[in-house]
Amino acid sequence: MSERLPKHLHDALQAVRLALRFMESRSLGEYGDDALVRSAVERQVEIVGEACRRALDDEPVLRERLPESALAIAMRNRIAHGYDSVDSAVVFNTVTASFPALAAKLERELLRFPAA
Repeated sequence: MSERLPKHLHDALQAVRLALRFMESRSLGEYGDDALVRSAVERQVEIVGEACRRALDDEPVLRERLPESALAIAMRNRIAHGYDSVDSAVVFNTVTASFPALAAKLERELLRFPAA
């Protein structure tokens, strides 16, 4: 396990929280119509995916405890490499359906480390 693992988990958690906050109280239509919010959420999804990838590289057993991380990584890759084919509905549904559970699991994982 890398000494950077807690940072990766923390970075992922912060980005999850921001993505959820940016979408708070928005319908899919409102989300789709707001380029600024879409851009902000997509950036946070990229951070979540990259931070999760790095965390899983550091501690592969996390794949079992953070199954939502695979979806975050896939979504990050789609946004980063397929920017021209990003479906706002898929991003919206992924964040609203999967990120709350991911946040709870990241919080639980971070409890394993003493506060810095």
